[in-house]
Amino acid sequence: MKRITFIINPISGTVKKKGIPKLIEETIDNDLYSYKIEETQYAGHASEIAKAEMESGTDVVVAVGGDGTVNEVGRSLVGSRTAMGIIPCGSGNGLARHLMLPMDVRSSIEILNRCEIHDLDYGIINEHPFFCTCGMGFDAFISMKFAEGNKRGLVKYVENVLREGLAYKAETYQIEDEQGVAVRKAFLISCANASQYGNNAYIAPQASMSDGLLDVIIMEPFDALEAPQVAIEMMNKTLDKNQKIKTFRTKHILIHRKSDGWIHYDGDPVMTGPDIDVQLVEKGIRIVVNPDADKKKRHPNMVQNAFSEFFNDINIVRGDITKQRRHIQAINKVLLRKLNNL
Repeated sequence: MKRITFIINPISGTVKKKGIPKLIEETIDNDLYSYKIEETQYAGHASEIAKAEMESGTDVVVAVGGDGTVNEVGRSLVGSRTAMGIIPCGSGNGLARHLMLPMDVRSSIEILNRCEIHDLDYGIINEHPFFCTCGMGFDAFISMKFAEGNKRGLVKYVENVLREGLAYKAETYQIEDEQGVAVRKAFLISCANASQYGNNAYIAPQASMSDGLLDVIIMEPFDALEAPQVAIEMMNKTLDKNQKIKTFRTKHILIHRKSDGWIHYDGDPVMTGPDIDVQLVEKGIRIVVNPDADKKKRHPNMVQNAFSEFFNDINIVRGDITKQRRHIQAINKVLLRKLNNL
């Protein structure tokens, strides 16, 4: 019989956790697993519990929470035979969505009961493991703003992007990989092991966790009128076709900027120095996956539709800076109202 431990973060994301132990009791396959449930008490506690479980030989440790909880659990299991399971209860659930895991608790437990485990890749940025994405520039800045707030969810994230995006200044980066050295001015640089940030926002639609490579995305500076198009393309998985986006794949990349600044790993922000080292570890983490992921079809994204309503008429204000700003502000206000109603 396999041993499985559920680590519940009671304060992560937007999903209430009170009923989860009962659902586990009702749904878990008792012929396959003996289970126990642990609840985190403080930041970093999930990592401590996961490490102890790994060292005691537990077969599967399940992160019950958001991407932060997943990261805490995963970084304690890398390089071991203990697999990570995920019950997504966060505000973005980037890794779970990339893996096409169900977003409801009971169905997630049923996936665990099927116990299909794959050896998958993960990344490291300046000694911080990540499983979905890491980056610098605007997305790290927004991760910092998001972490400072007391509200979670897609609407809050978009609100921060719309408020801060127009004023954010691109930086110049020196980028070195196996192909040589280049200097680029960029709004953001993201290194993706998986395809999305969360909430089906695809920063690297072609990324795979089993190809042994990171997808590096360099977003060049763009003006306010191009922002809605970028947002639409992120939601409909075509961002890599945008002329402002440069992408390549690598196992290891060194990035230098002029001064200290924020980076993020799986959405967690941290201040670091001007030198940034990102590398991929092949097949370094075992994860319980959805056996039916290849058969799953995605439904049209309501957020994409909300953006599309406004993008078609954006050309009417080109050439008039005052009208441009007013039009963008109007779009932002209406978009946020629509997101609040989703």
